[in-house]
Amino acid sequence: MSTFEAQDGTKLFYKDWGQGRPVVLIHGWPLNADMWDFHANALADKGFRAISYDRRGFGRSDQPGSGYDYDTFAADLASLLDKLDLRDVVLVGFSMGGGEVVRYLSRFGSERVAKAVLVSAVPPYLLKDASNPDGVDRSTFDEFVEQLKSDRPSFLASFGKKFYGAGLLNFAVSSEYLEYTSDLALQASLRSTLACVRAFSETDFRADVAAVRVPALVIHGSSDQTVPLDVSGAKSAEAIAGAELKIYEGAPHGLHYTEQDRLLDDLVAFARS
Repeated sequence: MSTFEAQDGTKLFYKDWGQGRPVVLIHGWPLNADMWDFHANALADKGFRAISYDRRGFGRSDQPGSGYDYDTFAADLASLLDKLDLRDVVLVGFSMGGGEVVRYLSRFGSERVAKAVLVSAVPPYLLKDASNPDGVDRSTFDEFVEQLKSDRPSFLASFGKKFYGAGLLNFAVSSEYLEYTSDLALQASLRSTLACVRAFSETDFRADVAAVRVPALVIHGSSDQTVPLDVSGAKSAEAIAGAELKIYEGAPHGLHYTEQDRLLDDLVAFARS
């Protein structure tokens, strides 16, 4: 099993498939690197080096009791890029993984990074407060935490349906895939799962987004009920100089699955451009 060591000694699992320009895929909450397998496999077949890793506390990585903040997450990403000596990288962050992308670029610069992609991503700032009146109310995330503490499997089952836009009239996601998603999430520790709710909902990335100086692609679904387009993707695209915004009409938060072929095509085209 391939691992790299973070600055604090935490060991993180990673996959490294293919050869060519490196594309580093950063997973969302509450999943792990396996959410990217379709795209990583296809990217490797198309001449890229696809690298994905489990965030600390998730999947096959160590589960320390602390370190679930974006300065640490960005440092973990830096450790991966340094260990593999990656250059000319395309960083792709899904959901909370978009936070790593922009925090890394603002803290560590773009010496190793050529391009950035934010997919259904949480930046620039998700939480509703006086400075962000269109954000998501804190009570939503408080409810996440309470439900996760009381019955995590039940919460994940219901959350997964919203994540993928599944409903009585929408059969785009099978019950088996929803169960698979829950299984990935349950590999994480409860502590990391809870801490990351606070991290992705409360971290203000507005300064980080404004500091991005590489070509950027922002992809977001118009029907994202988890990380609303108007709160996140649209504002990130406005804040990043020269960023391209692609709105997937009708797509939910989990468009990495519901729109997987379209997302692959867009990632390949952007990485090759």
